[in-house]
Amino acid sequence: DAGRDTVDANLDLGLPIDSRDYGTGAQILADLGIKSMRLLTNNPAKRAGLEGYGLSITERVPMEIDANDHNVAYLHTKSERMGHTLSFEAQENTP
Repeated sequence: DAGRDTVDANLDLGLPIDSRDYGTGAQILADLGIKSMRLLTNNPAKRAGLEGYGLSITERVPMEIDANDHNVAYLHTKSERMGHTLSFEAQENTP
């Protein structure tokens, strides 16, 4: 991994930062008759992706994630470089 974060690793490979497409999931929800929902995510791209397929997101509910020695750098990348809504900094400073 050469010490690259998720964003840099994808860019170094010539890939998009996040290549997910929400069309299949949106179609399944539409087939089930779901037109609006509360979305549990920290990722603003998921909201935009689903709304782009005509679904209405009435509320985005953040998911609480505990930071630890194994995931703190990854969480910082998601927050600072990908715009994810995370509130893990207070946990890092807790003894």
